Amino acid sequence: MHLHPGQSEEYRRRHDALCPELAVLLHSTGIHNYSIFLDEETNTLFGVMEIEKLAALDELPKHPVMQRWWAHMSDIMAANPDNSPVSTSLKEVFFMP
Repeated sequence: MHLHPGQSEEYRRRHDALCPELAVLLHSTGIHNYSIFLDEETNTLFGVMEIEKLAALDELPKHPVMQRWWAHMSDIMAANPDNSPVSTSLKEVFFMP
């Protein structure tokens, strides 16, 4: 994902004030140990999460709470026409359990 220049503090502020509804939705979907990292030189965001069932992620974009969150964030980061964050899947090149 990618932040617009100068928006890192606002991004952090909005996540610090994450609405309880969204936290409940993410947990009920089976998401835990969710972290987002920022490369300050490129404004690139990198998210890492553990999820119980990968297929459960397919339902999140349809949920009104997720859609409201995306709309709330779309002014400070690159977004698709449906307000979902523009994101790129990365290929794992190393893993050590």
